[in-house]
Amino acid sequence: MPPILIVPGLGDSGPGHWQSLWAATLPGARRVELPDWHAPRRSAWVEALDRAVGDAIAATGDAPILVAHSLGCLAVAHWAHRSRGLIAGALLVAPADAERPRRPALADFAPIPRSALGFPSIVVASDDDPYLAVSRARTLASAWRARLVLLRGAGHVNVRSGHGEWPDGLALLGQLLAPPITRRRRSTPAAPPGRS
Repeated sequence: MPPILIVPGLGDSGPGHWQSLWAATLPGARRVELPDWHAPRRSAWVEALDRAVGDAIAATGDAPILVAHSLGCLAVAHWAHRSRGLIAGALLVAPADAERPRRPALADFAPIPRSALGFPSIVVASDDDPYLAVSRARTLASAWRARLVLLRGAGHVNVRSGHGEWPDGLALLGQLLAPPITRRRRSTPAAPPGRS
């Protein structure tokens, strides 16, 4: 089991949030403490994430899996854009759109990187998320070379939208934790011996 780094978004994830529940129950999971939860700065968040990734690798010898929500997804994208650190995969849930007007708290995270992340990733978005339009979710997932999972009526995939333990999210995380399936070449059965 690789280490799991939980990367919350703006304001942190409260006690009933699926990220907090996962951090408390999943083996090898730990929350990344990001500075200034309510007045985030991109450089500070990226540096904190970089330290957490380095610490996880040093402690376990394994590349971690990142589990990010909202603005945490953008911290991951900015980190991946500037770093060559090893990551086993990322579950990026309900990315916030820092490029939308009237979101001054997120402005330092714009523009959002549009380069491939460089590791297996799943972007989870909802068709009624007030912070990210479906068209934008598709654009980001495509640019990041991530698989898009579109949920119906899931809001911002947080406590307010009814996502506590979120077992469906755990199933998606399991897809990143599963070792890749290697396809073996099927051997041709030997011909039956001929009659003499």
